[in-house]
Amino acid sequence: MTEQPPNYPPPPGGYGYPPPPPGGYGYPPPQGVGTNSMAIASLVCSLFGWLCIIGPILGLIFGFLALGQIKQTGQRGRGMAIAGIVIGGLVIALGVIFGILSAIAKHSPGGDSGAPAVVVIVEPQAVSPTVAA
Repeated sequence: MTEQPPNYPPPPGGYGYPPPPPGGYGYPPPQGVGTNSMAIASLVCSLFGWLCIIGPILGLIFGFLALGQIKQTGQRGRGMAIAGIVIGGLVIALGVIFGILSAIAKHSPGGDSGAPAVVVIVEPQAVSPTVAA
């Protein structure tokens, strides 16, 4: 039997262990999860995609990458990533349709045959025998 006095208070460190951190045990509370930067890039690239050809393609790529990151990390921005994918896809589709229609219109027979608008009429002239020799 040990001889300890009754109501013996524990030592300040808790029997050799450091005191628990304030707020409890375990992992610290999660910090504020921000918006995924790839989702923002996807939306911006897709919106300005009509300025250059590479924009909507980058918007699609960034959008799909953002969805994967958001699924793993739980960040915000899923709606922006989906909007970037949809807008990028629409801009690409409209560009392809416009290109096909312009190619068809360029090669279709119509009012413009491709001939020059100016016609030059050349009259034959007599050649003198002394000049020809």
